[in-house]
Amino acid sequence: MPNNSTSLRVLESHFVCAAASMAHCPPASLPEVAFLGRSNVGKSTFINQLLGHKIAKSSATPGKTQTANFFVTTWQLGLEKVAFGCIDLPGFGYAKVSKSLQEEWGVFLCTLLKQRPSIKLFLHLIDARHPHLSLDTKVQEFLQSFIKLDQRIQCIYTKFDKLTSHAQHSLVQENPSALVSVLKPSTLKPKFGSLQNLQKTLLNALLGRT
Repeated sequence: MPNNSTSLRVLESHFVCAAASMAHCPPASLPEVAFLGRSNVGKSTFINQLLGHKIAKSSATPGKTQTANFFVTTWQLGLEKVAFGCIDLPGFGYAKVSKSLQEEWGVFLCTLLKQRPSIKLFLHLIDARHPHLSLDTKVQEFLQSFIKLDQRIQCIYTKFDKLTSHAQHSLVQENPSALVSVLKPSTLKPKFGSLQNLQKTLLNALLGRT
C-alpha cells in the first residue's frame, strides 16, 4: 500500500454516458465506484470535489434525475496511475416522485448494483444532520445482502460542517469507520482528515488494499 505521505493528483475526469436501463450501460472495463444517497444529500457536490471537476450536475428539482451517470477518472498516486469508473446514481427517497417511477428506478438500480461486478466500492452518502433515517438503514441492509468478497461499502457523512463540534465528535465516535466529506476544511479539525486523505482511503478501498 502506498505511503500516506505520497501525493495524489486527479489527472483527468470525463463524462461517458447516462443510462436509464441496463442495455444502455457502458461496458464494464474498469473497476468502478457507485455513489448512492438520498435526494439533496449533496452527492453531486461531493463527486465534483472528489474528481476535481464540476462534472456531476444536480437538478434544481430533487428526485428529477432518472439516469445513472457514468464517468471515468484517472488519478496518480506517487508513480502509480489508476483509471476507474464512477457511477452517479439517482437520488432516492423523494416523496414528490410518483410511486410508479420510484418502482421503475428500483428495478433498474437494484439490477445495476447486483449484476455489475466491476463495482468494487459502494459509497453511501448520509446527511450528517440526519444519520439515523430508516431509509438509509434499509440501503445498508440491501447492500449487505448481496455484497461479494471483492466489494466494499463505505459510508460518507455529508454536510458534516453544519454540525456543532460536540455533534461532530459524537457522530464520529458512534461510527468510527465512516468518513467525512471535507467541503470546507477550515471548519473542521485536522483529526477529521483532508481531501487528499479521503481520496487515498477511497482509492485503496477501490483497489482492495484495505
